[in-house]
Amino acid sequence: MKSTLVSVCLIEDDELMGEALCERFEMEEFDFRWYKQGKEALKALQRHKFGVVVSDIRLPDLSGEELFLRLRQSRTDCPPFLFMTGYGVIDQAVRLLKLGAADYIAKPLDVDDLVQRMRELAGPLDETVAAGFSLGMSSAMRHIEQTLGRLAGSDCTVLITGESGVGKERVAQFLHELSDPDASTPFVAVNCGAIPESLMEAELFGFEKGAFTGAVKRRHGYFEQANNGTLFLDEVGDMPLSMQVKLLRAIQERYVTRVGGETPIPSNARIVCATHQELAQLVESGDFREDLYYRINVIHLRVPPLRERREDILWLARQFAEQHSIKKGGPPFHFNPDAERALVSYAWPGNIRELKHCIERACILADRPRLDPEILSLGDTSSAEESTFLSGDGLVSHLDACEKRYIEQALAAHNWRITDTADDLGISRKNLWQKMRKHQMAAPDK
Repeated sequence: MKSTLVSVCLIEDDELMGEALCERFEMEEFDFRWYKQGKEALKALQRHKFGVVVSDIRLPDLSGEELFLRLRQSRTDCPPFLFMTGYGVIDQAVRLLKLGAADYIAKPLDVDDLVQRMRELAGPLDETVAAGFSLGMSSAMRHIEQTLGRLAGSDCTVLITGESGVGKERVAQFLHELSDPDASTPFVAVNCGAIPESLMEAELFGFEKGAFTGAVKRRHGYFEQANNGTLFLDEVGDMPLSMQVKLLRAIQERYVTRVGGETPIPSNARIVCATHQELAQLVESGDFREDLYYRINVIHLRVPPLRERREDILWLARQFAEQHSIKKGGPPFHFNPDAERALVSYAWPGNIRELKHCIERACILADRPRLDPEILSLGDTSSAEESTFLSGDGLVSHLDACEKRYIEQALAAHNWRITDTADDLGISRKNLWQKMRKHQMAAPDK
């Protein structure tokens, strides 16, 4: 079963045009990369496989024609090029067709026509391309992956939030892998909620021999163990207030002192924190220090629950099944169509952790490689409680009206700027577009 996701390379230096096209591509669930310079795009096209290239003919550093010809010289599997052209350069577009370009479209663009042509040229995204994703196929996870790529060269502190089991540690690991492709530095993961308060300082900062009863020899803490690498502090919201001030000092000064010691020890680890809790609410209640909150919240990444990114479910399930096939040494496991529908329909309250356990259990119990819904043991994918709620038309209509009014107020507050409004609402631009389409909402005429 192949994905219908279209992989697009967009080359456009006009900010308004590029932003508008990216918003539409997100709504269409395309996998896309946007480049504003021809040379930058050429490097990406030489390294990665795209289903279709949508390029302006006029670019600031080199023309679309030159980019197209250089790419054809460097690789034989050149993707189809769809050129966007303004009045006065149609002749050049026709010349590009003769040179092998797939098509051109004149400005001002009919975006619906553009999207239709892109689908026809690109075809479905095959599993070879899908395998190139590291965190997921959904637009939300691809956006996080792109953001991590920009963070790899910096040492800023990162805060990752999301429900339990959504893969926050995997996001932190991927950032570490991008920052250290040679795997020469350590990645140290610590669950702050699992360490007793009386031992937390010694665990994080280490201790000297004789510092307390039982300290029979010196021990390096997690900060020292992660030096020059990444220290992942999971469930940082569970850290007691007495330790929060010490953590803040260690992050700010980049020095730690072992328990029972006096000599400050340099700490050059990148700090990545994670929590399933709302830290802003903990700050208001006095359970989390405000200064620490702002110090760790330099870059904030929210990992959506699996039910909000269903494109990732089969992608992940197949990976887990493949891993178990390799471990078991038999024929590869695969899902029949009914099993795939059951996987996608289930709500996954335990997120990726629950999905992984489900697939592992099915592979262990299965007596054949073809997995069906019964072996998954998911039960009914639509609960009776949910069905009862949906039957209450009056309540549903009221909630829909409240949602529409709330979104309209947010859009108006941000002058109908989609990106700013989505960020304010805490949802993706794609999700906002879907809700606007559901409620038949459009920007007022200027």
